Amino acid sequence: MKKSEWLIVFIPLVLTWLVDFVTKKWASAMLQPMDLGNLHFILHHNPGAMLGLFSDLPAELRVVSLSTGGAFLFCTYALIQYLLPIKSLTLRTGLSTLLGGILGNVTDRIIYGHVIDFIVFSFGKRMSPAFNLADALQWVGYGLIVYAIFKEGDRLWPEFNARRRYWINPRFQLKYCFFLMGVGFGLGLISVVFSYTYLRVTMINLIGDNPMILNKFLFPFTVTFSIVVLGFCIGLFTVGKIISHKIAGPIYAFEKFLTDSMEGKNRPFKLRSKDEFKHLELIAEAVKNHLIAKGALSSSQNAETLDIEELEVQGAISAAAAESAKKQA
Repeated sequence: MKKSEWLIVFIPLVLTWLVDFVTKKWASAMLQPMDLGNLHFILHHNPGAMLGLFSDLPAELRVVSLSTGGAFLFCTYALIQYLLPIKSLTLRTGLSTLLGGILGNVTDRIIYGHVIDFIVFSFGKRMSPAFNLADALQWVGYGLIVYAIFKEGDRLWPEFNARRRYWINPRFQLKYCFFLMGVGFGLGLISVVFSYTYLRVTMINLIGDNPMILNKFLFPFTVTFSIVVLGFCIGLFTVGKIISHKIAGPIYAFEKFLTDSMEGKNRPFKLRSKDEFKHLELIAEAVKNHLIAKGALSSSQNAETLDIEELEVQGAISAAAAESAKKQA
């Protein structure tokens, strides 16, 4: 994507957060409720998440859990934007709008310890739950995402670009995945130890060494942090599987192309849109032209076209056979 297109993608995130922040400042300054027919502006302090969810959790655990969840979602958002196989500005801006709304409420929780809600609709004697613009814009984001999936589903998962088999070279890919998991677990462990120790020492200095009170706060904190670290490690394993496939797949496909070319088989070579080493397509074309010029390869296609996944699988099989023969020799 071009820089201008990335700007279009990220502007809704910032704009959603900014509009939500400004409207909440206005609502906080209201001296009394305002009524505009069925629309009412009434200030509420919501200790939970969107539409009052998580309000039954202990206050400290609620703040830590949901704030950390916001940071986790931001990392997930960045990974999704990176891994999406097509431009799809509708889907990408929908994700940005959704995240902007989430971060708007997370900002409230970090600054005030609660979310500022001020919009209420009345339907006769019934009243809607109080919400804010961040909540409303999140639903706009959901709508854009669903619309893009239904309208652009074929482009999101085109047959030629699909990954039906992720484990091309399990030994290399698992090593890559577990390395990423190890790094993530190490960073998480350092964070858990530092946070737990800092929180414990601070609480002892403030309230004394009271095991009952310490366990009341430290146990749920440790459990919540551990769950976040576990989710982060699982996410890293999944991302590692995808990225390692994008690395190993093209290499094996190129090896298969070279083997076929040396055997006189002329077939096209094309990688997926998000594969690494896209320059191999140019190298393959140069190799093909050179072999044709030397008379070692037919100028027209004389072998059936194989999709990229078949090239990867056959290349991996050939490489494994060659490695096995080398060890036996």
